[in-house]
Amino acid sequence: MPENEFDMIGKLGFGLMRLPKQGEDIDIEQTKQMVDMFLDAGFTYFDTAWAYKGSEDAIRQALVERYPRERYRLATKCAAWIDCKTRDDAIAQFETSLERTGAGYFDFYLLHNLGEHRTALFDEFGLWDWILEQKASGRIKHAGFSFHSTPEELDALLTAHPEMEFVQLQINYADWENPSVQSRGCYEVARAHNMPIVIMEPVKGGMLADPPESVARVLHDAEPESSAASWAVRFAASLPGVITVLSGMSSVEQMADNLSYMKGFTGLSDAERTTLDKARAELARIPLIPCTACNYCAKVCPMGVGISGTFMAMNMLTLYGDLKKAQDEEAWLVGKHGHKRATSCIACAACEQACPQHIKIPDELARCVKTLGIAE
Repeated sequence: MPENEFDMIGKLGFGLMRLPKQGEDIDIEQTKQMVDMFLDAGFTYFDTAWAYKGSEDAIRQALVERYPRERYRLATKCAAWIDCKTRDDAIAQFETSLERTGAGYFDFYLLHNLGEHRTALFDEFGLWDWILEQKASGRIKHAGFSFHSTPEELDALLTAHPEMEFVQLQINYADWENPSVQSRGCYEVARAHNMPIVIMEPVKGGMLADPPESVARVLHDAEPESSAASWAVRFAASLPGVITVLSGMSSVEQMADNLSYMKGFTGLSDAERTTLDKARAELARIPLIPCTACNYCAKVCPMGVGISGTFMAMNMLTLYGDLKKAQDEEAWLVGKHGHKRATSCIACAACEQACPQHIKIPDELARCVKTLGIAE
């Protein structure tokens, strides 16, 4: 892809994993308004996935049916590790995505969430060759993959597949030196391979939009007028070699905030970098469960445990020290949404294999049961 095409995309991407809701359904009208604001500001990159429930259909209604195809760039993904027994099952995800979005083709198509055992299915099903065949046929413009694992494994994949045109990585200031996620190490490997990068989870599933009070104070003291989320997105967007930074926006207000500082963004100052170093150090003092609520664990849990909801409640207790509020949050996010409680966990560890954050999920669920007082 020519470098000038990178420049045309803009440093802010619209992540479609956490679209606004009206009850249990995606709020199409609010999504339309957000799409309009995003395009009017000069940004063009939209990121969805076959696995994001309702997202591909929503973006068909909010974007594809309302704008000329040349106005935007649409990315989606194949997750061969979700219920795929054969190569045809994996390829069917692509065909379903085309049908749901009505886009005709995808500007960016990703083999999704590679790393550890998950990579083997993409190899076994021959999806590396398949994605290039789709590119040759014009149904994909640019082929790449998203990745959650170690720098060493990323290096091996990029060495084995130099034909890939971009890689999508989890990068944020909280995970930059995190030994579990190794954002910095993965970023440096991609740069060493001269591989363009799309950044996901810059706000760590929303955690950096509402950080602990001690972290928020560091950011507020430096820039009282700026949101906490703005610091996280700007950190990611300031890194060299980045095509765009995906922000999973869930409201018109979040879109307006992102556009207010990303339109015309040119990079961080030395003072801003120092502030983020202080915020990172403060955040590292707080022992949170690093769940981003991607819910890949839920897709493979045989018992239907509400894992991310349980972890969100536990983190709420850690951050704010209010047991009653945390218990109410667990009851709402788990039981009221039809999920099984953490006491139903059978410790099969299927969830650990799917978790991009490498969380020891059964162990953490057991801790949540004890600390939050979760009953049968």
